[in-house]
Order: sequence, then structure tokens, then C-alpha cells
Amino acid sequence: KMEKSGYKIGSGYDVHRLVPGRKLILGGIEIAHDRGLDGHSDADVLVHAIMDALLGAAALGDIGQHFSPHEAEFAGISSLILLDKTATILKNEAYEPVQIDAVVMCEQPQLKDRIIDMRKTIAGVLGLELSDVSVKATTTEGLGPVGRQEGIAAQAVATVEKVSSG
Repeated sequence: KMEKSGYKIGSGYDVHRLVPGRKLILGGIEIAHDRGLDGHSDADVLVHAIMDALLGAAALGDIGQHFSPHEAEFAGISSLILLDKTATILKNEAYEPVQIDAVVMCEQPQLKDRIIDMRKTIAGVLGLELSDVSVKATTTEGLGPVGRQEGIAAQAVATVEKVSSG
């Protein structure tokens, strides 16, 4: 059977609780805030959602399968390192990231002045043009756990391309 080439789309979602005593890392950059996200790694919900979207597009599982929160090697690790490892997993299966569209949901802090830095950072790790990485921020209008500022969530859609080995 001939291998199909072409584009595939995946989606990802992540949410982490805000806690005192941790740095807030979103899109691979530190954001000034009184609390940070709780998790085994740096808990970067934006990068985690993007990783799941990329893996999902290639039907390669999810980040928990590849980077278990029970493994000591991933304790406190930068999610940008995990994103780079995700790109390698894709490459090993003949997939390349093409485009990312993501949204971060939080009430505070305001992210609009840091969005460009997040986009540049993510694009840099994935080897994409800035115009291929979209990051948006929104609130939940005070509704739910995100609205009560108990945590931050992120959602992402990724496009990957199956590349021929010839």
C-alpha cells in the first residue's frame, strides 16, 4: 500500500492549577505574576496543548505517553525541551509541523504584551515562521475555575505534513 502524504490536523488542551511559590511560564517565557502553574514539569499549559495537538495530528498519542509525569527526568523540565523532543518524535515518523493556532484562557495576568514573545519562542523551537504560529489570549468572563483564577487553560490546533522519504 502506498503511503499517503498530505496534511493532518490535531487538537490539544491542557489546564493547570495556579499556586504560590512557582514561576508562571507560558509559551516558554516567564510572565510576572504572584502565582505559577503547578505541575511535574514547568507546567506550561500553552506548550503542553501545542504538543498534544502536534502528537494528535500524527496519531502518535499524547504527552503523558511520551513524557510521563511519574518520571524523575521530567521533574521541573522546561516544556520547550519537551516541545523540541515532540518535534523529533514527529520527524522520526516522517511528519513536520506546519502551523499552530492556540489560545490561552486566563483572567490574570494580561498577556497581550507577551504574545509576540511566545510566538517567537514556539516558532523558534519548531523551526516555523512567525506567521505560522498564532497565539491568542482570552478570559472566561469570570466563569468557572479559570474565571475564579484557580488555574489557566490552553487549547491548540496544529497542522502537520507527512513528508515523503525520497
